[in-house]
Amino acid sequence: MRVFFATDIHGSETCWRKFLNSGTHYEADVMILGGDMTGKALVPVIHDGGERWHGTLQEQRRELAGEDAVVDFEQDVHRRGYYPVRTTPDELAELESDSERLDDLFHAEMLGTVERWMAMADEKLAGQKQRVFVCPGNDDQFEVDEVLAAATRVELAEGRVVEVGGYQMASTGWSNPTPWQTYREEPEDVLLDRIRSVTTRLTNPPEHVILNLHCPPYASGLDDAPGLNEDMTPKHGGHAPEPVGSKAVRTAIEETKPALSLHGHIHEARGHTRIGDTLCINPGSAYEQGELLGALIELNGKKVKNFVLTSG
Repeated sequence: MRVFFATDIHGSETCWRKFLNSGTHYEADVMILGGDMTGKALVPVIHDGGERWHGTLQEQRRELAGEDAVVDFEQDVHRRGYYPVRTTPDELAELESDSERLDDLFHAEMLGTVERWMAMADEKLAGQKQRVFVCPGNDDQFEVDEVLAAATRVELAEGRVVEVGGYQMASTGWSNPTPWQTYREEPEDVLLDRIRSVTTRLTNPPEHVILNLHCPPYASGLDDAPGLNEDMTPKHGGHAPEPVGSKAVRTAIEETKPALSLHGHIHEARGHTRIGDTLCINPGSAYEQGELLGALIELNGKKVKNFVLTSG
C-alpha cells in the first residue's frame, strides 16, 4: 500500500490542487491531509473608485488597475492561504468597528472555500480509486467537520478508526495547548484521554496500525520550534529551538506501537524519527510559497518498506 501524506496547507488553494493531483502523480492508494487545512485571515480588496483598487498582501501594498489586475491579486491571495474580500473604504471601516460581523464574514468565506474544495475533489477524483482522508487540526473551526462529513470523495478522519489496505488508521487533529489558544487544543491529560478513546477501538496488531495525530510527539525532533514567552515575544532571541510537541502523543505512540505515525503542526520541523519500532514523520509545511511538502510511504503488510519526503 502506498500512502501520500501532507499537512498544514492553511487555506492555500495551490497546495490543495497539488494534493488532489498527488494520488495520480505518486501512484498512491491512500491520500491523507493532516490538520490545519483552512486559512487564517481575510485580505480586503479595496475599491478606490472607477477602475482603481488596492490590496495589501504580506505587508506589501499593491495598486490594482482594472478587473484583470484585481482577479490576479485575488488568485495570489488564494495561493498564499488567505481569503480575498472586495469592499470599499466605508464598508471596511464598518467591518473593523464590528468584530462580530467581521468574524461572521471570515467564517462564511472559510466554510465557502472548504465547500468549493470538496466540489473540486469530486470533479478531480471522479473515477479514481484512491481513498482520500482529511483530519482537521487545531486551527480549524468545528464546522469544517460537517462539510467534510457531507463530502462525496473526501472522508472525515477525525476521531475515527478506518480500515485502509489491511491497516487500521486512528486519527485526531487536536493538540496540546499553544500560545495562540486555537479551536482544538486541550491539556495533555485530556488530550491523552481523547487519543485513547480512539486507539482503544483498534483491533489490528501494532504492525498493521497507523496513527494520524496532528501534533508531533514531545522531544522527538519533529516538534522543535522557536520558544515564545507568555507575552508572545521570542525566547533566546528567537534563534534557539525547543520541543513544543505533545507528551500525550508520545505516550500514545509508546502504548500503541504502530508501524507508522503521521504528524504536522510544526511547519519547520520537517523530518522523521523512530520511537521504538514506530516510524514517525512530519513532512513540514511551506504553504505560503505554494509548495506542497509531503511524505510518500510504502507499507508491505508487515512494516514500512520505504519512504521519501517529497516537495513540489
